[in-house]
Amino acid sequence: MFGLFRSPPFNDPDLGLFERSRGRWRGQIVLAGKPLRLAVAGAHGAPDAQALAVAKLLPAIWSSNREAVARALIEHLEPYREAVAAGEVEPPNRPLPVIPQPVDVWQFVELQSASVTPLSSRLISEVALSATWDEEHTLGVRFDGGAFVELNGSILAE
Repeated sequence: MFGLFRSPPFNDPDLGLFERSRGRWRGQIVLAGKPLRLAVAGAHGAPDAQALAVAKLLPAIWSSNREAVARALIEHLEPYREAVAAGEVEPPNRPLPVIPQPVDVWQFVELQSASVTPLSSRLISEVALSATWDEEHTLGVRFDGGAFVELNGSILAE
């Protein structure tokens, strides 16, 4: 009986198969050479066409903003380093990394998933990350259009 209300799968010629689950269309995308789960907004019948268009741009958006994201991740690390040094928080299971150049941050960060969903009436892209120094949170990198907006300290991964 509940199968009557289920959306049929949707096949995008560029991104592949999407299935609707928990209010979003779910498929895959490749970012930085890694396949990731992808969630996009859309109605019952199909993913939102604009959300799919933004998702298709996400690999290029990620590439062009990679250095800015790396700098934001280093800025995110510094308060942890200071709090651990001051004894305000317990140190993580692994030593805090030393990151001499922004490009070096990627050995301590793993991409988890991506999404394109509306936020304040705009489609926002978000890439979920895990960082070795922040074991309790999934970090979110937000993009509006092609621009890096912010590094969010705690999100729900798709």
